[in-house]
Amino acid sequence: MNNKLVDKYGRQLNYLRLSVTDRCNFRCYYCMPEEGINFSRRQDLLSFDEMLLLSDVFCRLGVSKIRITGGEPFVRNGIMPFLKKLSGTQGLSEITVTSNGTLSDKYQVQLKQMGITKINISLDSLSRDRFMHITRRDDFENVYAGIFKLLDNGFKVKLNCVVADNKNIQDIIPFIDLTRNYALSVRFLEEMPFNGSDGSQVLSDWNYRRIQEYIAAHYTEVTPLINEDSSTSVNYKIPGYEGSFGIIPSFSRTFCGTCNRIRLSATGELRTCLYGPSAANLRDILRSGATIEEIEKCIIAAVSAREANGFDAEAANNGATHTSMSVLGG
Repeated sequence: MNNKLVDKYGRQLNYLRLSVTDRCNFRCYYCMPEEGINFSRRQDLLSFDEMLLLSDVFCRLGVSKIRITGGEPFVRNGIMPFLKKLSGTQGLSEITVTSNGTLSDKYQVQLKQMGITKINISLDSLSRDRFMHITRRDDFENVYAGIFKLLDNGFKVKLNCVVADNKNIQDIIPFIDLTRNYALSVRFLEEMPFNGSDGSQVLSDWNYRRIQEYIAAHYTEVTPLINEDSSTSVNYKIPGYEGSFGIIPSFSRTFCGTCNRIRLSATGELRTCLYGPSAANLRDILRSGATIEEIEKCIIAAVSAREANGFDAEAANNGATHTSMSVLGG
């Protein structure tokens, strides 16, 4: 079936980021305040059956890859039976998961049995003290050990590190050195304004260019890698190293021209851009008794109205970019 999710700029959307919960057992400063946020009531969350139905609709429209996000996906009860059912969705060729690494360890055998072998772990420091300062939780040893268990069990692991002043600059080079002997992919992300605060926070001035220059100053040779057209990261490798690293200009938004993503929050909000407003609430539409065809038309209409880039989407959102990333679903 031809992909029906093509926007007016000719970009084909075949990648759904599906948030299964807004809850998390961490309180990372760039995601939510220390006291947390007003989490959604259980009845306001999409049920797993509703997620399965909507995932099937997206795949009918041409989505072939789904990334499971949160919050922390593994804190939601019933996540594993859901993933097992999701893995049987027709037209779905790949399921990946983004996790903070605290709970994924005990599910490794089940995940592999389902064919889910690509895991992104959010890890912003290789220091226990800095990790605790960033996450407001003392769980570094568990997360760090879990990464190597995943590698030993044949998982492809990416580490996502949000770079910021006075937080973890000293971790950039140790992260890259970690790829010397391990087939890890480390990605450095610019800080984004989605921490659930009043929006008055000052963002780090470590943009992708500054990160790139900092890394280049520490190595005699950095080899650029060929990137997929829809890749959000610009990827590199140190010659002789097992793994690689990438830089994601998440705030600079230089990759919008090839973006292939669409997002569905745990409460059913559909977004065609992380920086833009909700295009529709599929939970409400579904619970109102809408037919599959009506839901399809809603999704297609949202894609057809997609903005050219994240800056236009932000403008359409009237600057309301301080919603917690835990709610948006990453």
